Amino acid sequence: MALSDFYAVNGHYRTRLALFTRDSRGDVVGAACAAIDLMKNEEVHAIIGPQRSSQAKFVVDIAEKAKVPILSFSATSPSLPPNRSPFFIRTAQNDSAQVKAITALIQAYGWQEVIPIYEDTDYGNGLIPYVTESFHEVDVRVPYRSVISPSSKDIDILEELKKLKEMQTRIFLVHMTASLGSKFFVSVKNAGMMSEGYAWIITEGLSGLFDPLDLQIMDSMQGVLGVRSYVSMSKDLEDFERRWTSNFTSGKPTYKSIPGLNLFGLRAYDTVWALAMAVEKAGIERSSFLKQNNGSKCKVDLAALGISEMGPRLLNAILTTRFQGLSGDFHLVKGQLEASAFEIFNIIGKIERIIGYWTPKKGLSRELNDTHHGEVKYPISKDKLKQPIWPGDTTDQPKKLRIGVPIREGFNQFVRVEWHPHTGKPTISGFSIELFLAVMDLLKFCPGHEFVPYVNEKGQTAGTSDELLYQLKLKKFDAVVGDVTIVANRSHYVDFTLPYSESGVSMAVLMKDNEKRNIWIFLKPLTWDLWLIIGAVSIFTGLVIWVLEHRENPEFSGSPNQQICMIFWFSFSTLIYGHRERVMNSWSRLVLIIWLFVVLILTQSYTASLASMLTLQQLKPAFVDVTEIKRNGYFVGYQKDSFVRGFLVKQLNIDESKLKPYSTPEQYHEALSRGSQNGGVAAIFDEIPYIKIFLTKYGSKYTMAGPVYKTDGFGFAFPLGSPLVPYMSRAILNVTEDKEKMKEIRSKYLAPQIPCEDLGPEIIPSNSPSLGVYSFGGLFIITGLASMSSLLIHVFRCLRLHWPASNNISTEGSFWLRFVKLVKHFDLEYQCSPPFSINGSTPNPAMSPEGLGASHRIDDMHNHSRTFNETADNVSVARG
Repeated sequence: MALSDFYAVNGHYRTRLALFTRDSRGDVVGAACAAIDLMKNEEVHAIIGPQRSSQAKFVVDIAEKAKVPILSFSATSPSLPPNRSPFFIRTAQNDSAQVKAITALIQAYGWQEVIPIYEDTDYGNGLIPYVTESFHEVDVRVPYRSVISPSSKDIDILEELKKLKEMQTRIFLVHMTASLGSKFFVSVKNAGMMSEGYAWIITEGLSGLFDPLDLQIMDSMQGVLGVRSYVSMSKDLEDFERRWTSNFTSGKPTYKSIPGLNLFGLRAYDTVWALAMAVEKAGIERSSFLKQNNGSKCKVDLAALGISEMGPRLLNAILTTRFQGLSGDFHLVKGQLEASAFEIFNIIGKIERIIGYWTPKKGLSRELNDTHHGEVKYPISKDKLKQPIWPGDTTDQPKKLRIGVPIREGFNQFVRVEWHPHTGKPTISGFSIELFLAVMDLLKFCPGHEFVPYVNEKGQTAGTSDELLYQLKLKKFDAVVGDVTIVANRSHYVDFTLPYSESGVSMAVLMKDNEKRNIWIFLKPLTWDLWLIIGAVSIFTGLVIWVLEHRENPEFSGSPNQQICMIFWFSFSTLIYGHRERVMNSWSRLVLIIWLFVVLILTQSYTASLASMLTLQQLKPAFVDVTEIKRNGYFVGYQKDSFVRGFLVKQLNIDESKLKPYSTPEQYHEALSRGSQNGGVAAIFDEIPYIKIFLTKYGSKYTMAGPVYKTDGFGFAFPLGSPLVPYMSRAILNVTEDKEKMKEIRSKYLAPQIPCEDLGPEIIPSNSPSLGVYSFGGLFIITGLASMSSLLIHVFRCLRLHWPASNNISTEGSFWLRFVKLVKHFDLEYQCSPPFSINGSTPNPAMSPEGLGASHRIDDMHNHSRTFNETADNVSVARG
């Protein structure tokens, strides 16, 4: 039909194609013999065929020697690239072109493991490296490869299918020719694997060759997805289909006797048209082979094969030919058709329903002419496809993630399992479940999943969390979701996501009244060094004020003993604001005001710290450290079937005979209220989330005390090497950082819990810290500088006013003796006037400098008291 149609349209062409057919008998040797026969005896200038890639490999080498172009519309294996020989032209797409479309389809449904099943030929083996590489780029695992020999019998295929049936993976990619594929899928149905829970994807090798009217094959492939090149329905194609059907309905044909059109048939049609155009373009009317005379008369003698004179010119004409054929745009790029769009179909009944398309630029889409505004994103979501009907006549996506869920007697805020009274089906909810669903919603692909409670035949828990996690290694589950703690020894057989909850193990203890009071607790708010610093600074401040006041203020005068007592009295009375003495010197006032401010800060801090300590002393945890519990041999509780038991034995070295398991907050309450000596326990060790739930219910009687032992919190578990883990971890970060979302989930299942950071005094340290010197160092520096500055200024003024008189002091004796004489000199004879007096007038000195300097009794210690009193009287006169 192709040849007659072409010359019916192009009757004016000077050239005509003459077709010579040979049967390759389906093997390599037959194809080679047929090719040699055609080139040697018929002297053909081009060969259309062979059909199989394995045959084409050998024929191409022969054709290259004879300079005869080989045009193959069905040798699509990537193992036979066009650049292997310039005389090989593939008038079809390379099989590897469909790999990205298949990968996008698998990504869209969130499948993480796929088993390729392919025939053991060059055609089958050639595509698999491209498939596995593409899968690896998107973290899709290939746990097993199933290779089927073309000569396999039904029993051999069933044996291989039995092996596949025992595996966990239920997603299969089939890459075969039609002859083996039709037999294979009949066996698949007989093996019971064309049923619910399975997914089958076929490549173009099958989807392009199957006869849609072969009801036996169609019946065995219900629910299969296929990928094949898209062929646009043009007017020429409609007309061709009509004439094709008309040719086979002459006489009395039956419905099944009409061969169906397929993609390879359309490409064969276009190949004939392309060759006819190229012959006309090359101007080949008469041409012959250059003979190599070796005397042989064998029809298939390779040595006697001639060389085509027009072969190279015809090759160039074919490569530059372009037209719109029945299968689409015929445009050769690097010796083969350029990759274009692919359609994805679903076999339902007797039809192949198109559910979507894939293009290199737009990715998946429901319609080929979908338009996008702005930047085009590359979609890989199943929402871009129509709903398929899967094997088993169901719309439920195959290969749901079987998610194991732990069952606990108590603390069901995280995972709650409720069984329907009539159907017996479980309804699963809780904080962990809700958060998992929120994480799944953020994935670009959302694999189907089903929650499976980890229970036995009686509906009770089938084991511990460790046993549940081990089921992942046994491939009984695809994931474990619940309040499962990330522990190092568990990571040997599972992979955890990032944690989604707070971490840590602590203990809950009974609150009791503090019967033993500390009689020295009033000293505890301040450290000993701070007490000493306060005393020293107080005395120093009192001494400075005495130096500034005692010459002009009678309240600071008197006998030496009285003045010493005055210094200490004034120093410590200021600490409680009990001093009654009035200061007259302006520098004294400055020193005293600053010191009183320091005292105010100290007393307020002391009062607050002491009040806090006395409050905590009223109710205190029965135990604040596990050491006391172990020393007294008390019993300790833990949550049943949790890793905490091993933690207590291995990490805290608690005797196993002292451990008691409990399951519910109510059991925790009963055990703690009884106490260790009455059949209960002294403390309950558990993870912080569980302790918070317990304290929410019984918080007035118990508290969380002692150190918090670090753990990694709750996480979702997957099999080792699962590609889902990084995607889930990134999604967990996004969910947990969404404060509104987390607040919504917590309020639904964990309310009205108090956040761990807001537990306040319920988390009581073993020793309350006292206030130290460093906390008030700045205040001490300020008051010290003020006192020293005032004292130095006072001494400087005295030296400046009375330095001439002080020169009369004897210079004999030691330095210390001269210093004492100088101090006595100023104390007995001179008065250092303040900058201004209390009444605003400048006081007059009572003695003349001459009289003070002429005193011959300055060294008379017996007259010191009298002189001191006289000086005081003089000060009085000056004020009066």
